Amino acid sequence: MAELATLSRPYANAVFGLAQETSSLEAWSKALSVLVAASGNSVVQTMLSSPDLAAADKASKLAALCADEINDAASPFLQALAEHDRLMLLEEVRNQFEALRAEQERTLDVDVVSAFELTEAQSEALKASLQKKYDREVSIASRTDASLIGGAVIRAGDIVIDGSVKGRLTKLVETLVQK
Repeated sequence: MAELATLSRPYANAVFGLAQETSSLEAWSKALSVLVAASGNSVVQTMLSSPDLAAADKASKLAALCADEINDAASPFLQALAEHDRLMLLEEVRNQFEALRAEQERTLDVDVVSAFELTEAQSEALKASLQKKYDREVSIASRTDASLIGGAVIRAGDIVIDGSVKGRLTKLVETLVQK
């Protein structure tokens, strides 16, 4: 996992720098998401991992497949990845690009998984609290998972706050087993 992050970082930084220079953060964000989605398709994965196809051909075929959804600068980017046998890094490059973008735009995407649907008041209170704590604009995406029994699990960047009953019971069992 750390190796993928290390290999991806120079590509993510380069794309981010290019996107900043050309004021195209949104376009690059969309292009990278489309490329990741396309490369996740099983047929495309087979093509990308084929030893019978040259790296430049793999990049060209992927660019052609996504041509309607990506910007013109994405093709040379794909060629650069392909030349170094790094097409498998697309998802990690996208993740790092999005982290850089969020840092610059001072935004924070928060995922909330709760046992029950959050009310509008709860959602707004959580949003206000997180904005104050992180001094960023917060965007909350929530979903429910009845297996949590009660409470919620909040993921904000690389921080996870597990306030669920299921999480507390798991910690209690681990503590009891250790003693």
